[in-house]
Amino acid sequence: MAASEEEPEALTELLDVARRLENLPVSAWPPGTEPEPFQYTPDHVAGPGGDTDPTLITFPGCVCLKTPCLPGTCSCLRREKNYDDNLCLRHIGSEAKCAEPVFECNVLCQCSDHCRNRVVQRGLQFRLQVFKTDRKGWGLRTLDFIPKGRFVCEYAGEVLGFSEVQRRIQLQTIHDSNYIIAVREHVYNGQVMETFVDPTSIGNIGRFLNHSCEPNLLMIPVRINSMVPKLALFAAKDILPEEELSYDYSGRFLNLLDSEDKERLDNGKLRKPCYCGAESCAAFLPYDSSLYCPLEKPNTSEEGRV
Repeated sequence: MAASEEEPEALTELLDVARRLENLPVSAWPPGTEPEPFQYTPDHVAGPGGDTDPTLITFPGCVCLKTPCLPGTCSCLRREKNYDDNLCLRHIGSEAKCAEPVFECNVLCQCSDHCRNRVVQRGLQFRLQVFKTDRKGWGLRTLDFIPKGRFVCEYAGEVLGFSEVQRRIQLQTIHDSNYIIAVREHVYNGQVMETFVDPTSIGNIGRFLNHSCEPNLLMIPVRINSMVPKLALFAAKDILPEEELSYDYSGRFLNLLDSEDKERLDNGKLRKPCYCGAESCAAFLPYDSSLYCPLEKPNTSEEGRV
């Protein structure tokens, strides 16, 4: 974009990719084009094989009717605040070695809608735009400045069971884009909680986020009404207007390679090239081999520290 850098912002009202289901319209660029059709949902929906309906409310609510929600008194805040006074996630960026569990107040809580422990559930707060990239297909960028730590968007879609994930992936060809994400949270006693989300046919704008080996977003599982987490993406640094939004598909931050990843760089035809352009680019997109072959699911638990 050269002489027309201001045009994407001027044409934000022409098309709403979110079909008026978000707080703010999501435009598409260039004008006159739009992504291939899909069913828009701002929240997770139940898919084949899922253990729990993500729309069910299973958490009890807090009783903070006359006092603010604070650690020690609010049942939703067991250790410390999740967000600061500017609604920024408190632990984020390269200094955070692992994601802390986040539980927000829910629909059964007696606190007000203005409670500072209600952030992800408020939806989009910044203007976003789906745009056509040079080599990566469609991407997502912001039209506003986003401070580090602020919530940007969710990665929402069908919540699937493991066998359905494998079935869908095995139907893919090398030319198909894979939108399925596997989130594994390590809890006590070596147990692992798994969440599989597929926004291919039913999803939200998170499906347009591209991978980067130096991402500006960090994905955090956030639980509100049940143990099915919302896959919330927060700004890992200050993000400027018209900057593309990206996260690390591997689930790590800043794509720290281990020996297993290095071996996979030359393994098979399923590896797709990475076009993120970062100085630390790993050359290939992250590859989760466990989704491509039969695998016994780890034990799961509904409690414990992430």
